[in-house]
Amino acid sequence: MSPQPQAAVGAPMSRVDGHLKVTGAAKYAADHDIDGIVHAVIVDSGVGRGRITGLDTREAQGRPGVLKVITHRNAPRLAYRNDPDSSNPPGALLKAFQDDRIRFYGQPVAVVVATSLEAAEHAASLVKVDYDAQQPSTELSDAPPGVPRSYERGDADAALSSAAVCLQMTYRTARNHHNAMEPHATIAHWDGDRLTVWDKSQWVLGARNEYAAAFGIPVESVRVISPFVGGAFGNSMRVWVHSVVAALAAREVGRPVKLALSRRQLYFGVGFRPRYEYRIRLGSDRRGRLTAMVHDLRSETSSYETHGEATLAFGQMLYNTPHVRQTHHSVPLDVNTPTWMRGPGFSTAAFAIESAVDELAYELRVDPIELRLRNEPQEDPSNRRPFSTRRLRECLTVGAREFGWARRDARPRSTRHGDWLIGTGMASGVYPTARAATQAWVGLEADGTALVRSASSDMGPGTYTSMTQLAADALGLRVCDVTFRLGDSTMPPAPAHGGSMTMASVGSAVQDGCDKLRRQAVRLAVDDEDSPLFGVDAGEIVVRSGRLHVKDDLTRGETYRQLLTRNKRARLEANGSYTPGKARFSMYAYGVTFAEVAVDRRLGLVRVRRMLGVYDAGRIISPKLADSQALGGMVGGIGSALLEHTVTDFRDGRIVNANLTDYLLPVNADIPDLRAIYLEGQDQEAGPLGVKGLGEVVHVGVAPAIANAVFNATGRRIRELPIRAQALL
Repeated sequence: MSPQPQAAVGAPMSRVDGHLKVTGAAKYAADHDIDGIVHAVIVDSGVGRGRITGLDTREAQGRPGVLKVITHRNAPRLAYRNDPDSSNPPGALLKAFQDDRIRFYGQPVAVVVATSLEAAEHAASLVKVDYDAQQPSTELSDAPPGVPRSYERGDADAALSSAAVCLQMTYRTARNHHNAMEPHATIAHWDGDRLTVWDKSQWVLGARNEYAAAFGIPVESVRVISPFVGGAFGNSMRVWVHSVVAALAAREVGRPVKLALSRRQLYFGVGFRPRYEYRIRLGSDRRGRLTAMVHDLRSETSSYETHGEATLAFGQMLYNTPHVRQTHHSVPLDVNTPTWMRGPGFSTAAFAIESAVDELAYELRVDPIELRLRNEPQEDPSNRRPFSTRRLRECLTVGAREFGWARRDARPRSTRHGDWLIGTGMASGVYPTARAATQAWVGLEADGTALVRSASSDMGPGTYTSMTQLAADALGLRVCDVTFRLGDSTMPPAPAHGGSMTMASVGSAVQDGCDKLRRQAVRLAVDDEDSPLFGVDAGEIVVRSGRLHVKDDLTRGETYRQLLTRNKRARLEANGSYTPGKARFSMYAYGVTFAEVAVDRRLGLVRVRRMLGVYDAGRIISPKLADSQALGGMVGGIGSALLEHTVTDFRDGRIVNANLTDYLLPVNADIPDLRAIYLEGQDQEAGPLGVKGLGEVVHVGVAPAIANAVFNATGRRIRELPIRAQALL
């Protein structure tokens, strides 16, 4: 068939849900008004490890409005059956009030349910808990590591011993918390044995399965609803224990229950990006061609689950290094389980590896961009697969030109502006192109409007908008005539909304369903003797603004409305699907971040003055949304590089700065001129849409670019994030 005109895809469209959000009409998890709703407040443990020896809930239970106080002493035993499809880390899931053990500071030990939030909060403060406390392990050096993950090719030790240049460095990253605008909240309602949950979720189907497993009921008896997510960045990919507590409380009191975590509770009630210690040894020849790299990593995980992320892949495939050995030890500590956070694994690895490569460039007096170009592989060194597309070389050259890299003075402390030392740096970034099986339903009404549904999510990248754009062009409708709905587990199945896979997966299913429906309408028209299109070759018909017409004859055609009305059809509908094929290529999105910083030579303060990102992300469906992703990724990277870190009191495991006053985040005053460039093109091997994913890669290279710029400005190599003023004094 003739290709459809592209009017919406590629246009800088504003968000279709933007008006709902800015006017407060969008309903997030805690905003739903359910008849008879009551409120729950969690009581957190006051020690970091031990056992509960005493619980006094009498005063709390006696307060006006209190319906019930639930602890491990009166909570029912839950099924917690095994979920074979769960993506949770291996280990023993933290269960809601099923024993007296304390595994980390802030673990829920009780929940108070009351008719008002104020009554629940006051009663929660009256619950008295006694503990047999033990000294928690909270530092990476406190506990022996678990069984490592490893990778090896070649003989790294022999190659290092014979290398003309050999460097050894250790890099450290702090724990980072997601701190999304919307706190985690859950509303749970039972109707007999059927559970409905309004939740903050990036994966409503995964959440449905987890609730069903916890309560031992069929998945068909659970419905999870999450139409809007006010930011998540990874920590809403699973069901945390507070959500099960909400559902448990709702069943116990026989009323719908709302449970919202406080800002403080978010620091230990849900996951976070774990701390890392990353030791690198690298070898090269005198021209800077890498010969060997050895990576030794240690990261924190909880004592009951082993969180792992793809930290090793970056060092396996980015550069043409013949000899590589990697070992990653997860260290079990008395903390809540970490989880994915934007660019998981790759962001951490990029800071260490891209800083190390910059150090090598300085050691050899080779330009950092030139050094990277000399080590570009022709195929993926980790698996010998060809790259679907790899335009990192073009990202480097385009970025250097647009950023003005040629004007850079490579000598540290050589550029000044008053008391400010000026420096520039850059770093590469990659992130894998993930895809997963997805389905979508499409319906075309007799009035010429369309509805598309899929159980995806939208935590901020603009799923509502991008899917509407795709559907509008595939159906030949105006954007205002298409409605896309998501966030309900009763909709056609979709994968988790993370890993930059939504556009490639859900978008492909939406495209497939809309193409099927359009072809169905075209076939109806060419077979209808009363249609102006009767007898026309179906392949010669396109649809534009809701009107079917011959491609080269605008006068011969009719609207969807006319076609369906005449044929007495209230609706046409189709089911779209997408299943990725077997991977034959190495598929990644690529990017290069350039940064210019100013460092106060007396105070050590670092200010980012400008930043540029250049990305090879395949086809860009929505440029305005892409900019939102890219600039947001840069802002997050500035936070990781210069501000964000968790302070833990080693005596009891308490997070000292569990608030937005002491946990520093970038604000408007911290953000400079940011710019993003996207290389034109498509990656047809990655899927029918030609997209590669953008949301993660834009964060990956930001922190090392800033750290490398700080070195250029000051001559001090900072190997620990965040970069603090005292390290530069």
